[in-house]
Amino acid sequence: MAGLWSGGIDRRSFLKAGAFGGLTAAGATSLAACGSGGSAGSGGGADTLKMLLFGDQKAADTLQKSLATAVTKLDKKVTIEVTGVTGTDWNDFFAKVLTQLASGNAPDIVSVATEGLQLMASKGVAAPLDDYVKRDMSQLKDYFSDVHPSLVEAMMFQGSLFELPTDFNAGNMFYSTDLYKKAGIAEPTGDWTLDQFQSNATAISKLGSDINAFDWVVRLWGSWTSFMYANNANLLEESKYDGGDWLWSTAYAGNSAAQGRGGGWKWGTPTANSAGTVEALEYMVELKKAALSPSPDVGGGQTLQGLFQSGRIGMAIGGGFWAGGLHNAGMADGSFNVQLFPKWKSQRHLFGTGGYAIFDSSKKKDLAWEVLKLLAAPESFDILFPGNVTTPARKSLMTAERYATTGPANWSVFYGTLTDHPDTAPIPAPPYYNAMATALNQRTTEAFSGGDAKTALDGLQADLEKAAGAS
Repeated sequence: MAGLWSGGIDRRSFLKAGAFGGLTAAGATSLAACGSGGSAGSGGGADTLKMLLFGDQKAADTLQKSLATAVTKLDKKVTIEVTGVTGTDWNDFFAKVLTQLASGNAPDIVSVATEGLQLMASKGVAAPLDDYVKRDMSQLKDYFSDVHPSLVEAMMFQGSLFELPTDFNAGNMFYSTDLYKKAGIAEPTGDWTLDQFQSNATAISKLGSDINAFDWVVRLWGSWTSFMYANNANLLEESKYDGGDWLWSTAYAGNSAAQGRGGGWKWGTPTANSAGTVEALEYMVELKKAALSPSPDVGGGQTLQGLFQSGRIGMAIGGGFWAGGLHNAGMADGSFNVQLFPKWKSQRHLFGTGGYAIFDSSKKKDLAWEVLKLLAAPESFDILFPGNVTTPARKSLMTAERYATTGPANWSVFYGTLTDHPDTAPIPAPPYYNAMATALNQRTTEAFSGGDAKTALDGLQADLEKAAGAS
């Protein structure tokens, strides 16, 4: 995700705030039933399975207590220990994880989003899951039949799979139904265009100077980058790694959505100052000049959500995490809705996905793998992510009942962004993601302070070329 929300905070930072629900004894038992059974531990005597969580220690303690029963059922000799690692965003988290590894304190499992997958895999920190998946394919057929192949492909690197996706969020467009009504404009349909978006924004802007027709934050997920994708542009050249047929030909045999998949996204030469990318950022600068959007914040979306909830934002980019986030912030049923991102040159969307990886240095990979399967089980989702604070990777969990309490009415858009739009793709997240995220924030801020998108993106191009050369 880059930045995604949960109940009032950034979704990709929500684990910091203890948003884990407790796995009850019954829940832990049902999770354990999804494993392959038997002792999966690799060491003799009392031992500990260590896990790193992107969150504070309170959240880590809650998860540890929740998983204890399930892990004991898998191996009576092993206890689980979950340690929280805080950070401002995923790039900060991963930097701290690598520092911890360098000190010789290597855990067994770590939570990893799209942003860190290639970083961890390229450095040999994360262990490929290929052999486990092949061995347990009969158990996992239900999982793969329930998870869109684009999410799985995003968790691959150089032909190997490193995670089982548990959740994701695509960059859709949320809007205030109240402000749409006050502005006298019709709610957008799935085939709306960028021109219609701007026309709607213009109408909303006339409601008062204290209302932002559109607002956003600077980050790689769901920022001006969503406009960039809709303009058929990107920060890096895109291609696919070879390999992966071992998975597609078995787990997704006969699935047309798996046609043309490869061994993971291959992020190539930087294209940050290409014509389409510059045009996308220039469009955002023009929105500000036209008073249709303010200067964006950098980082999470806490301020954005508060403004949206208080009726001061007409439209903003969000994913399924906004469903629970806005509901928890106190927005009334029906006061917000969601639609696909508007069409520009295309209606291409971006997404970020998340899951758990096994450290290559782990001495308990077998047990860690069993825990990964538990976390990917359908009954784990609402235990790990209560309140619709992210989008389930498993399509079977996308039901009207799930969104009956939180909304939005058009909730089917969340998974439909994958199933109905085959060009939807992950955010650019090469092995040097940390450097890219930092540079993007700095150069975007520069573009808005100086009003010159081309010069700022020329600088970003140099930044990315340097980072790519050093990786």
